[in-house]
Amino acid sequence: MGGDYGPHVTVPSAVDFIRRNPSTSIVLVGLLDAIEAELRALNFAPNPRLQLHAASEVINMDDSPLVALRSKKDSSMRIAINLVKNGTAQACVSAGNTGALLATSRFVLRTLPGIDRPALAVELPTMKGHTYVLDLGANVDCSPEHLLQFGIMGTTLVSSVESKDKPSIGLLNIGEEAIKGNEVAKQAAELLRNDSGLNFYGNIEGDDIYKGTTDVVVCDGFVGNVALKTSEGLAQMGATYLREEFGRNLLTKLAGLVALPVLNSFKRRLDHRVYNGASLLGLCGIVIKSHGSADSYAFGFAIKRAFEEVRGGMLNKISEHMLKLSHHSKDSSSPTQSTSKEDVA
Repeated sequence: MGGDYGPHVTVPSAVDFIRRNPSTSIVLVGLLDAIEAELRALNFAPNPRLQLHAASEVINMDDSPLVALRSKKDSSMRIAINLVKNGTAQACVSAGNTGALLATSRFVLRTLPGIDRPALAVELPTMKGHTYVLDLGANVDCSPEHLLQFGIMGTTLVSSVESKDKPSIGLLNIGEEAIKGNEVAKQAAELLRNDSGLNFYGNIEGDDIYKGTTDVVVCDGFVGNVALKTSEGLAQMGATYLREEFGRNLLTKLAGLVALPVLNSFKRRLDHRVYNGASLLGLCGIVIKSHGSADSYAFGFAIKRAFEEVRGGMLNKISEHMLKLSHHSKDSSSPTQSTSKEDVA
């Protein structure tokens, strides 16, 4: 029910996804009249792999997280997350209110053992393919330990979704040198470097994100959100300038017509819709946040993200890594026992 368009986007996208993926089932949660109206418009015949689950309330885009938690317990978002908690569904995908989704998911699902805070991770295009950046705004103030956990969750996401062994991790900083950055960044780099289960590349700078220097980029939510919004603004400015230049006069319009195949190819390579779907990592369940303005094509990629994380066993892999880290910390902190009188002396 969430996002700018609600069932007009989510229902067609869900129908298309189950047609393309015969091993998948989807539960549509929301106001049944609205959902059924969309299914009739699509001439969709009843299918056991597409189930409907009623909700009597909807969380609005301007509702506060507190209102969502306390006053709308029968909302489509809350029920969808509850279905993940009780095992009816393996993942929740929503285009709704981001703050409400973060708060409700954390309250209902709780965090995995060893994870203090969930983090938002998003896939971004690079000159080498793509990279994953986290956190994108769920945690404004982070400790070094939080950044270590982000690194673990990010590398597990990549290895689960892409079956990539030991993906590289970069810590976003103001310079590549180990002495650069504030104390939090320096301590985080040390923790990432000392975790033998991680492939820590080292510090990276902002331009390394789109160079594709590392598979995973770790940062706090304040820096990550600013970097993401700056990138979006730059892309919009570039597209606007390009349209203005090609539409300046008859000659430039003819040049644009000649260059149309190249421009279309360029547009496809940078189509933001194929990167839709931010993963809320670190919870005892998979939750994907779709962009609120996503169309049905983009929303399909958010569903695909959820499907890939379930298939890759991401939750178990994060838990296993955190358990190993916990055992390692206990072993390293245990006092060495003396074995002889000489040692005691």
